[in-house]
Amino acid sequence: MPDFDYTDTDWQAIERLSKWYSGDIHDSMEALGLWGHLDGIRLLGALGDGEVVCGPAVTVLFGPSDRKGEPQDVYHNAIDNAPKGGILVCDASCAPGSCSGELMSTGAKNRGAAATIVNGTVRDLAQVRKLGYPLFGLEPSPVGVTGKKEPIEAQVPITIGRVTVRPGDVIFGDIDGVVCIPKEHLGAVADQADMLGVHEAAARDRILSGEKLQSVWPA
Repeated sequence: MPDFDYTDTDWQAIERLSKWYSGDIHDSMEALGLWGHLDGIRLLGALGDGEVVCGPAVTVLFGPSDRKGEPQDVYHNAIDNAPKGGILVCDASCAPGSCSGELMSTGAKNRGAAATIVNGTVRDLAQVRKLGYPLFGLEPSPVGVTGKKEPIEAQVPITIGRVTVRPGDVIFGDIDGVVCIPKEHLGAVADQADMLGVHEAAARDRILSGEKLQSVWPA
């Protein structure tokens, strides 16, 4: 049984990060010599204007499979055991097919998950948006997974583009994209983001007061 113990999650740092947006977060990571952008992943479900999602990753790895009958136990178990505020992160890039749509999103939302991130296609977008659930993926597709792939492991490291996501790493998502913050660097990234946010707010106020951009930024 995979380990779903999230008692050591730094929810205070996650709350601090949630004040900012993905550009702030990634700029802060780069200032610390880190890279966290999940290439190609974009918001396809529902997220209100200015809203963000931020929480610890619950990972699911898919593999090719010709089995029929929706053999999804590994994924269902991950959804059912996700911590409140957790974010499902699925690497389903091994074969065509959308592993997440209305039912997976409904289960995740009812469990208290903050969002689902899929390295692959997703579907049922009208229903997912009506549900009000933040579902991220590469693009929409009506194709299902049965006979093509199935979840094979949960709570293991998965790789999306240049980034390895581990269970408990912190995922930040908004309308601009998704960033993964290594768990051990969470506090430092939050500190850097707070500092950057203060500088940006001051610069914004100066611009709005009439100062020219070149005299204001970079700070």
